[in-house]
Amino acid sequence: MKMSVRACTGTLVCSLWVFIVKQGYQEIDDAIQSSVITKVKGTAVTNTSESGLLVWGPEEYVIPPQVRTLLIFQTRLKPCTADETLTSCLLFSFCHSGGKCIRNNENSNGTCEIFGWCPTEKDIKPQKPLLKNAENFTIYVKNFIQFPKFSFSKSNILETTDQSYLKKCRYDKKQYPYCPIFRLGDITRRAGCNFQDMATLGGPIGIVIQWDCDLDKGTSHCNPEYQFTRLDATVSNKSIAAGFNFRHARYFKNAAGESYRSLYKVYGIRFHILVHGKAGKFAIVPLVINIGSGLAVMGAGTFFCDIVLLYLTTGRKSYKDKKFEVLKYEKQHTSTDVDIS
Repeated sequence: MKMSVRACTGTLVCSLWVFIVKQGYQEIDDAIQSSVITKVKGTAVTNTSESGLLVWGPEEYVIPPQVRTLLIFQTRLKPCTADETLTSCLLFSFCHSGGKCIRNNENSNGTCEIFGWCPTEKDIKPQKPLLKNAENFTIYVKNFIQFPKFSFSKSNILETTDQSYLKKCRYDKKQYPYCPIFRLGDITRRAGCNFQDMATLGGPIGIVIQWDCDLDKGTSHCNPEYQFTRLDATVSNKSIAAGFNFRHARYFKNAAGESYRSLYKVYGIRFHILVHGKAGKFAIVPLVINIGSGLAVMGAGTFFCDIVLLYLTTGRKSYKDKKFEVLKYEKQHTSTDVDIS
């Protein structure tokens, strides 16, 4: 009997947990619509043999939001020898049709002549980031979201009367959990990475914005939570797939009309803003459905508890005696004597 009571109590608690804790009385909208705008701030000065003395602002290092390390190759459009490691030759026939094999002497290998931007690019990996203090730069993330089912919209900018809030705040999970301005070094640290190492060869970082809104509590309780993760964390640093880089060029001509270009190989940190969320609000339809489901579960739970106690436990006879009342029915027989005369 006690087991039956406990089982029924457990079923009731389970139903209440689904109904109250999991907001079974709410209609849910998880089709979140989102827009994100970003702005990076920070200034740095560099002085290298390739580029000389330069002042770097967001206009130079954001393409679009990504902090970068540069390798610059200045090339000229003309015939030149190709990379010796790729196009070693002895005769013209070793090269593509029309190409020449350029050799220093008859006893040495040569290289094939090509027409292109010369000299050809050399694959050199950077040993350190160009903008070392870029970890102190900040990125301002503005996120606008809407749940169309409830015609509800909001942004991640804290509603406050303090006009200087955005100037002084930097995201901190305890002190400023709703500040949309993030220090780049803090982002990589929270993603489990070292900024200087990551800025050298680049890589993708995910900034996850999670919205879980209970609209029955009011709009002030609908606020974002932030998480940070390195998206290529499963790739080894020794893999050819590690890091992130791309190339772009700037073109110009000298006084003689000859074409030149500066080829930039850019290693950068690429930020991906990922927005997820759902909103819930009281509605009569899910309320009725969950009440009916809870009652059905309670009835089914009692039935299965009885099956277990009546047939699968050692004390089933005692439980059966207490659950059922046995009625004894005795049939009385009567006889009638009939005289036939």
